[in-house]
Amino acid sequence: MAGPCAIESYAQTEEIGKAISAMGIKVMRGGAFKPRTSAYSFQGLGVDGLKIGKEVADKYGMLFVTELTDSRYLKDFIDYVDIIQVGARNSQNFELLKDLGSCGKPILLKQGMADNIDTWLSAAEYIYSQGNERIILCERGINGTDNKYYRNVTDINALLALKKLSHLPLCMDPSHSSGRRDFIEPLSCMAVIADTDALLIEVHNCPECALCDGAQSLHLDEFEHLLKSLRIYEAARKQTLPNG
Repeated sequence: MAGPCAIESYAQTEEIGKAISAMGIKVMRGGAFKPRTSAYSFQGLGVDGLKIGKEVADKYGMLFVTELTDSRYLKDFIDYVDIIQVGARNSQNFELLKDLGSCGKPILLKQGMADNIDTWLSAAEYIYSQGNERIILCERGINGTDNKYYRNVTDINALLALKKLSHLPLCMDPSHSSGRRDFIEPLSCMAVIADTDALLIEVHNCPECALCDGAQSLHLDEFEHLLKSLRIYEAARKQTLPNG
């Protein structure tokens, strides 16, 4: 899954969507509602962003995943979104999780900033208990003691443990986990070796101009290089399997 942190305009989203679809990406990400630490940061285009994301994804034969921040917008998400993301800030918003349990859409549930495995799985149970079994668990880093050199602590151990504890598909978001463009490729390769099912990666046509999280977004050519590296690691991992 790849695309911009935030949908900024149709032209920006269309250029990125066209490029990543040509690279074989099947799911486009792009934030329309952006919960930000600062109240004065760009908050996204809202429902207009949903419409742009859906139009571009459909144009290039991709699914569209984006974050829901409030149940008030759930009807719009049902109309325009293929996979609904729950961000780290809402991983313990139990009323929202229960609403998503009856929405009929696949849910990408991110790990909360202070979640351990038990609290993360308990959040998934809130969705599951309402009848929705289509849940993807997404590791996005947890709070650490040192965020001077990177944003969060990437919890590879959690991904390895969850392979044993849960049947749910696993995803990693190396962009939010590290907060650094130069860390994304090695973290993504580690996720492949750990047998993670999917990656959620931020890609921008001009990260230096991005309205949101440009420092953790790959340039399009860097993303293409990453995909080549991932194929090499995936092939190597398969050779080590019992029937590889």
